[in-house]
Amino acid sequence: MKDIVRQLYANLLKFASNRGSANNAMFRDLFPPMGILTDERVAELEKQIGVDIHLASLYEQALTHRSYLQVVNSPDHRSNERLEFLGDAILGMVTAEYLFYNNREVLEGELTKMRSWIVNKKSLAICARALKLEEFLFLSYSATQSLQRGNDSMLADALESIIAAVYLDRGFDEVRRFIVEKLLPIMVRESLVHDTNYKSFLLETVQGKGLPAPRYVVVREQGPDHEKHFTVDVVVEERVIGSGTGRNKKDAEQAAAEAGLAFLAKRSKTKRSPGGSNEQSTETPA
Repeated sequence: MKDIVRQLYANLLKFASNRGSANNAMFRDLFPPMGILTDERVAELEKQIGVDIHLASLYEQALTHRSYLQVVNSPDHRSNERLEFLGDAILGMVTAEYLFYNNREVLEGELTKMRSWIVNKKSLAICARALKLEEFLFLSYSATQSLQRGNDSMLADALESIIAAVYLDRGFDEVRRFIVEKLLPIMVRESLVHDTNYKSFLLETVQGKGLPAPRYVVVREQGPDHEKHFTVDVVVEERVIGSGTGRNKKDAEQAAAEAGLAFLAKRSKTKRSPGGSNEQSTETPA
């Protein structure tokens, strides 16, 4: 760990001197031109995202899913996973800034909840579809089939990568404009339509009964990396009260929480029945 910290420290001055020019050697090394986005396609992408593209190789990488690397088998091709990491942080920061200035009386804990309601894989995928990013992605055949079957995580990841590409290509002011004008209106609208947070409801329910907070345990992961399915159990007082599945852990946890709420409601109703002969308090869901 100390060696990692020393390396990070040693790179600080180098980073400060290199950052800011998309034409320097560092950029050419990180984003080598791959020649898979034609000038015509670049123009179409510019129209869809509303951003003038200066360095096309950034966007080539942003749109390259790791499955495509198995197809081309070329050392010049790199996936969008590192850009996704950067884009996620930028989106979180801009959203936090937006909420900070527009909700002046809201405390930190509530601001955190609001950000999680607005920014999630589902809302990102909806934004990506609105921008028609699926038409630009570079995928393997199996990954394309997975996307057509409704696996939206690839779209969400690609959008985060595009955010990073806009930042690196055009700077912070432009990426802020892109997020605030293009993405946040869709995300906020989506959060208003689908604002059910079963995890929050379950937490409030069990704490209202004087019970400890629920724990979420991943009990199964199935499928290839680009089409994972997760199964999660929700546990209260060492008892499994619900189980759910989803294409990512967050969706599986929400499904488990919904099942847990249904179980608690059913048990509460049984307890109130005359005579209590059908008491189910010791049961757990299948």
